[in-house]
Amino acid sequence: MEGIAKQINYEILQAEKILIIPHKNPDGDALGSISALVEYLLSRGIEPEIFCHTDVQNKYFFLPHLHLIKNDPLIFTDEKIDLIIVVDTGDLTHAGVDQYLKNHPAKVVNIDHHHTNPKYGHLNLVAANFSSTTQIIYNFFRYNNIAINHQIATCLLTGLISDTENFTNGATTSLAMSTAGELVRYGANYKLINNWLLKNKTLNILRLWGLALSRLQKHEQMDLVYTYLNQEDFQKYEVEENETDGIANFLNKLDGAKVSLILKETADQKTKGSFRTTFNDTDVSAIAKHLGGGGHKKASGFVYGGNKEDVLKKIAEVHKN
Repeated sequence: MEGIAKQINYEILQAEKILIIPHKNPDGDALGSISALVEYLLSRGIEPEIFCHTDVQNKYFFLPHLHLIKNDPLIFTDEKIDLIIVVDTGDLTHAGVDQYLKNHPAKVVNIDHHHTNPKYGHLNLVAANFSSTTQIIYNFFRYNNIAINHQIATCLLTGLISDTENFTNGATTSLAMSTAGELVRYGANYKLINNWLLKNKTLNILRLWGLALSRLQKHEQMDLVYTYLNQEDFQKYEVEENETDGIANFLNKLDGAKVSLILKETADQKTKGSFRTTFNDTDVSAIAKHLGGGGHKKASGFVYGGNKEDVLKKIAEVHKN
């Protein structure tokens, strides 16, 4: 890992122009990774471009440099871009850039912690045993003797908090905790992160959560508890779909089923699903893969071209096999 990290840093310092890309609907880990990298690059006099296929939620704008993010695909026609860094992305489809990078001449760097990652980059800094991509980037900085200021530390801790659900889920390892302690020592602002990410629920968001919880059902044969929200629900409570992302993590605290699942109808009438489990003998990413998604063994997601009944039918077929 140290050798790859040093090789990536060499490519960064030699590049004419760098483009950084997260996955669609980026979370705290993806955005913390971007912000930390940009802070480092700017300290070296390097001004990167950032592309994201979708908009960024307002709750993340306490992180520095996110105002630089663009979503115009014309950026891929810039002939000066000779290094592309993709962060926290299990595959290029998940970032919505697979077609743009298909024949792109730039060297691709892949920094990620998903165990389903096929190592699509020319250089792959992929470690599935790490709790977050920001934890990998922390080690990237250490291997290259890069100074970690309080802003970088806050960015990296944001990713750790995001992917461990504030150090409560199965991704919470002793290494994650020790890394978090080091980041606090470097000046990471835990209070700032907590106020923006953990204390941001409006009354209508919680009412919508209540509706989702009231719809909980259990499929006994699959040992699966699921619920759903549709577009009418989001419109009624005037809540954006991404404001309900925390429900999947909340359901992971449920006792009485191996797997929990929330299904949400998207604006284009597809179904977005999020699996969670706390059981070591259950790999929800394997189920998500059959639905066109992926992720971690204990936390995975997908977007499927059908309604919730179609999704449940597909899951039942997978379970039988």
